[in-house]
Amino acid sequence: MRLTRYRPRLWAVVAFAAVAGLTTTTLGAQADAPGGQARTVLAAAAVEDDGADCAVPSPGPSPSQSLLPDPFTRIDGTRISDRSDWRCRRAEIRELAERTVYGQKPERPDSVTGTVSATGITVNVTEQGRSASFSASVDLPSGTGPFPAVVVLGGLGADTATIKASGAAVVSFDPYAVGREGTPRSSKQGAFYSLYGASSSTGLLMAWSWGVSRIIDVIEQSGGSVLRADATGVTGCSRFGKGAFVAGAFDQRVALTMPIESGTGGAPAFRSVAGESGSQPLSSAYGEQPWLGDAFGSYTGNPASLPVDTHEIVAMVAPRGLLIMENPHVDWLAARSGSVAALGGAEVYQALGARANISYVSDVQSGTHCAVRPEWRTPLQQSIATFLRGSGQAPGVFRIAASKRGDLAAWRNWQTPVLTDDGGGTGGSGGDSGGDTGGGDPGGVCAASYRAVGSWSGGYQGEVTVRNTGGAALSGWAVTLTLPGGQSLDNLWNGQPSGTSGSVTVRNTAWNGTLAPGGTTTFGFVVAGGATPPGGLACTGG
Repeated sequence: MRLTRYRPRLWAVVAFAAVAGLTTTTLGAQADAPGGQARTVLAAAAVEDDGADCAVPSPGPSPSQSLLPDPFTRIDGTRISDRSDWRCRRAEIRELAERTVYGQKPERPDSVTGTVSATGITVNVTEQGRSASFSASVDLPSGTGPFPAVVVLGGLGADTATIKASGAAVVSFDPYAVGREGTPRSSKQGAFYSLYGASSSTGLLMAWSWGVSRIIDVIEQSGGSVLRADATGVTGCSRFGKGAFVAGAFDQRVALTMPIESGTGGAPAFRSVAGESGSQPLSSAYGEQPWLGDAFGSYTGNPASLPVDTHEIVAMVAPRGLLIMENPHVDWLAARSGSVAALGGAEVYQALGARANISYVSDVQSGTHCAVRPEWRTPLQQSIATFLRGSGQAPGVFRIAASKRGDLAAWRNWQTPVLTDDGGGTGGSGGDSGGDTGGGDPGGVCAASYRAVGSWSGGYQGEVTVRNTGGAALSGWAVTLTLPGGQSLDNLWNGQPSGTSGSVTVRNTAWNGTLAPGGTTTFGFVVAGGATPPGGLACTGG
């Protein structure tokens, strides 16, 4: 059970009452989802950490593993099988991430008070006799409130004009007020460290996350006359993108998380960064500023010994809204490793039935760091409408720059389970099959179905579900599809394609070829050159 306040936690198994299902607010089932399938859009939880009551066993020594850890396998080695299991599995990931990557995020302080007005927010915090204060400015959109709000860390790179035009207020928060850069690890400064000690082992990113949480506390207390407490987003670019990523992962009241060009220490997978040419090394990110927790220093030369990686931090946001924006033109930002983490985390979204709630866009023209980009405007607008205003359709797109495509299959040896709602999960990869069913194997062992995920001028994203229709386990599969003239595959994940245009065959990877009877798996792809869906869909056993 997690202890209150900023003290070491007890890593022991204790009895607790399990909460069935995901603690989220349902915005509504949308009949206009891709493929004509109704889907439920999930919003933020009502509490900062809905897994605080979960028992987390002592992890013991972490075995070295070069591939990404399985997000579905508990510390005790068992795999989750039901969607309700994710709540306490997420709590395990949180604990491991705090212990090894970021440092501990204290629970809510003894007292948090403040004010919210049309121009600003004040925050006053008291903890065990110590006090600290900080503030943020508010810029309201036109119209009548109360308004959803996007907390912008650092004021760098965020498209505040589009945020306001989409009907959300901009809350400008200076993270240095709670955790300053340019300080040694032994003498950290800012409101967070005034409360919890200058020698705290918690890094700046978690301190900034704590600051965002205290702003949300004050918004909740304000009565909702200016800002809505149930519709908060967070964003930032570069180092502030790292902070936004951590803030959204560690506070489940954040309905929409939007890190921009976060680089090493942000979204990019630690294990992948270590081998990505030109990316900022882990030791550099650790040493440049005390962004990461002190404990991470033990892993900079050996990320394989980490018990977690950032694909699991991506998964901590699930099933809430997540839009990751990256820049492939600056090698230092490790966009290839960012796509690996996003694809890995998307598998958890898929298993939870919320695949459309995560989007990733690195296919951009400008290489200027932290520029406001037109390629991000539409998914930004759609994300705000869906997750902060409760209308429209989540973008659900993965547009990965060809120069920085990560290959998830090369980084995992685990299979995504089909999570049920009754404890009876099966193997395969989760998600609604949706769309029109294509052809099956003449032997009756598999079938494939296609659904459109999203489209734009000159391209689209699709997804194919492979289902074992036979009475025995399937030990391999191949799906053929035909792209119309002028179209070509721009990216494909969770499968191995032969060819990029015309007739294309996609075969299973090493980890998703075995399907139990009735089991499913999916592969996704992006096509350039038109929006007409593929034809000739057929599945055969391998």
